[in-house]
Amino acid sequence: MRFEALVTDYDGTLAHHGTVADSTVAALERLKASGRRLVLVTGRLLPDVRDAFPRLDLFDRVVAENGALLYRPDTREEKLLAAAPPAAFVEALRRAGVSPLGVGRVIVATREPHEHTVLGIIHDLGLELQVIFNKGAVMILPATVNKATGLKAALDELTLSPHNAVGIGDAENDHAFLALCEASVAVANALPMVQEQADLVTSGAQGDGVDELIDRLLADDLASLTDRLGRHDILMGRLASGEDVRLRAFGPLLLVAGPSGSGKSTLVTGIVERLLENAYQVCLVDPEGDYQRLGDALVLGDATRAPALVEVLEALSKPDRSVVVNLVAVPVGDRPGFCQGLLPRLDELRAETGRPHWIVVDEAHHLLPADWRPAGQVLIRDLHSLVAVTVHPGMLSSALLQAMSQVAAIGADPGETMRPLEPAWQAKVPRDLPGALEPGLAARWRRGKPSVEVFRVEPSRTERLRHRRKYAAGELPADMSFWFRGPDGRLNLRAQNLQLFAQIGAGVDAGTWVHHLENGDYERWFGDVIKDDDLARVAAEARRARTEQDAPPEASRRAILDAIDERYTAPA
Repeated sequence: MRFEALVTDYDGTLAHHGTVADSTVAALERLKASGRRLVLVTGRLLPDVRDAFPRLDLFDRVVAENGALLYRPDTREEKLLAAAPPAAFVEALRRAGVSPLGVGRVIVATREPHEHTVLGIIHDLGLELQVIFNKGAVMILPATVNKATGLKAALDELTLSPHNAVGIGDAENDHAFLALCEASVAVANALPMVQEQADLVTSGAQGDGVDELIDRLLADDLASLTDRLGRHDILMGRLASGEDVRLRAFGPLLLVAGPSGSGKSTLVTGIVERLLENAYQVCLVDPEGDYQRLGDALVLGDATRAPALVEVLEALSKPDRSVVVNLVAVPVGDRPGFCQGLLPRLDELRAETGRPHWIVVDEAHHLLPADWRPAGQVLIRDLHSLVAVTVHPGMLSSALLQAMSQVAAIGADPGETMRPLEPAWQAKVPRDLPGALEPGLAARWRRGKPSVEVFRVEPSRTERLRHRRKYAAGELPADMSFWFRGPDGRLNLRAQNLQLFAQIGAGVDAGTWVHHLENGDYERWFGDVIKDDDLARVAAEARRARTEQDAPPEASRRAILDAIDERYTAPA
């Protein structure tokens, strides 16, 4: 299941005038029977919500006092998530005649228009407190506490990720926890701003809206809501038009294929980094030790020690922990068996928790080869959110190829790379497929689509740093180096990186410098080879200033060399 938990507000959402309808209680019971978790998040004091709704046993956790108190209904344990308000603050409110005045374990509550008095007392006492509104109610809490922080604590105890939760609410104080959940739903009676920011607005109000959401969850796990959750999609790159090319955050099976050194790892590392930045849990199987620095992902195994299945699963039991499974120490012949033993265990973990959100398998033609036949094919049918990376797509398991929903081909012959998918997809490679792709480009073909998308890969932060180091001080081949030759070809000075370009450029005669400037050689090299459009623009502006304003040679030399120093040489 994608959505393992339903998180609901109480007043105005689950309850109407403080009472939960019998039909809604029955809907909650149906949801519990499906194996999903229930979390109640309310601004009420715990004794109040207990008195109002005697069926708190339906919930795995209750977050009360607008995020300040966590309650475990099965054991009746309470856990404070913040410090109690200073007694001097409560006393000052009483002296000021603030009424009604409710004081909980942490929260202090009153009603409008007392917020002005409350804010004045907070200011006078120099307290770090915040005021939260809820349809006329005024709640005072520590500055870092809200329904989202309380929900995060509840989900942590349940070892669930917010990416596996759907939230439903109606009022101002629900914004925070709704934004934390992967899917946010507003009941029909919700405030306009809550409805505007929600992924779905129910047709029913209060409990009827909750019933409606539960029916949809049980019917298709909110698959019908997928198109509305595009805010979670992961950037892959950009079309020539500037339009983003994105990967759905849940569901797709992506094949990344191309020759060695073509840029597959650049694309995959960028995708994985952005998944990690958005707190999705990733399990990456790395046979050759190519992915050892991926954000805060835990690397299990190294050149001398093979990882154990039990430690991989133990690490993944923590929702905020991603894992790189390094198989370098596993004998080559044993690596397919290790991977094929790991995948069913990951499938079981997903069935229980909805995680890991993504599985990435590098060298997939070796780990999941053509003769791989998973028992009963159940794994393949249920497989989702997976990236398989390979040099040889034709050597992959046919069952895996049939399950793929899209391919990103990189390298000199994308058509040949995609061709093994034709029998699996029962479709021909689109006619608009380009020839050889220049470095940094990829062609995406999605199943059922008659055309391909050619996009420039969005590199990862790691790749950008590597890219800068490479061009700042690395060794570019002769055909990618810049050659200072001058107007009559007397010189033959090779700059195989930007540091040498700057050194040679600072010393060549004015005639040689201006010759290359006016020919546009600098901007072409910066743009086509170095792939730095900003540096290319600096060179183009210097050329225009020279030709249109007759600027002196030294002005262009200074502008270009200063830009290189700022962007590359100094940091290196």
